[in-house]
Amino acid sequence: MNPNLQQLQPYPFAKLAKLKEGVEAPAALAPIALSIGEPKHAPPTFVRDELIDNLEKLAAYPLTKGLDALRETIANWLCNRFRLASLNADSEVIPVNGTREALFAFAQAVVAPGSKVVMPNPFYQIYEGAAFLAGASPYFVNCNAENSFKPDFASVPESVWQECSLLYLCTPGNPTGALLTSEDLQQLIALADKYDFIIASDECYSELYFDEANPPVGLLQACAELGRDDYRRCVVFHSLSKRSNLPGLRSGFVAGDGEILEKFLLYRTYHGCAMPVPTQYASVAAWQDEQHVIENRELYRQKFDAVLEVLDGCLEVQKPEASFYLWPRVGDGEAFARELFRQQHITVLPGAYLAREASGVNPGAEYVRMALVATLEECIEAAKRIRSFCGNNPL
Repeated sequence: MNPNLQQLQPYPFAKLAKLKEGVEAPAALAPIALSIGEPKHAPPTFVRDELIDNLEKLAAYPLTKGLDALRETIANWLCNRFRLASLNADSEVIPVNGTREALFAFAQAVVAPGSKVVMPNPFYQIYEGAAFLAGASPYFVNCNAENSFKPDFASVPESVWQECSLLYLCTPGNPTGALLTSEDLQQLIALADKYDFIIASDECYSELYFDEANPPVGLLQACAELGRDDYRRCVVFHSLSKRSNLPGLRSGFVAGDGEILEKFLLYRTYHGCAMPVPTQYASVAAWQDEQHVIENRELYRQKFDAVLEVLDGCLEVQKPEASFYLWPRVGDGEAFARELFRQQHITVLPGAYLAREASGVNPGAEYVRMALVATLEECIEAAKRIRSFCGNNPL
């Protein structure tokens, strides 16, 4: 067996299941799950129709590189969304089976064994597992309220940057919803140039924001603003899961530095992870349409406004800059989650399960993550129960 498997921790939801063992929730209250970031809004019907219309293409082996039409659609979407002057669909875009698969695989292809992989803390656990199984060591950069929940990259010693082969970013952040600015990203690009590492920016929440006039900035956009149209050392990951409510389609893409993606494509050819052809045609339809995405954002706006109005004054929580998560400070996140389930039949995720101890603290320990993915009515009901819970259990 690969000895690095021993370094993997149980996934957060396995820890949550253990936390809830033996805890009896009130049967009179309907269960409400705010723990898993699985979109529940209806998927676009036209994507389903496109998938059905192309089912006969299951008879063909898909190319790892993907259909020309899909890569060209993705390149056009990126140029329009992030104001890029150009993006080569042939060499700078690769379709993938969701960002989770690609974020893990990317590290296996580009990370030097024995090096360091720098990542935010809290984080998406795939980053850590990818680092371990690539033979590298994760280095966690804490995201605290004092820094607006952005990773404190200024705290990273030069010795760590010297050993770094890959930097994972997540903007908008999971679980905090914090955004990195173009200036933030350009400073990291300068560090990548100086110390010769790759930046992998997980941007799967980039289309869930509140101000239609000010969408989140992306890493390739920061490159373009610097005049770096070769996107040197920079790669982004996007998905249809959150943007289009299609988590089961398993469709996303990687885009950026063509030299890096050439090697990643070679890896993927051996990996055997080509996207099914019907899925590719359905993905073309999804990336070509923005109206359903605008409507999706409006549904989340309604939920955030309603929930935060109910929670006002009872929890230390604020509206995130983007994403569909709330990140309230509750004292002891595990105790809060367990008792909330026991008293109100609501499931939230302790923040400690999304983070690791670094610099003497676990930056998620005093928080819980609440995913506003349930219906508007369920989210409002959950907020009312949480307010009642806080009234009976002062934090």
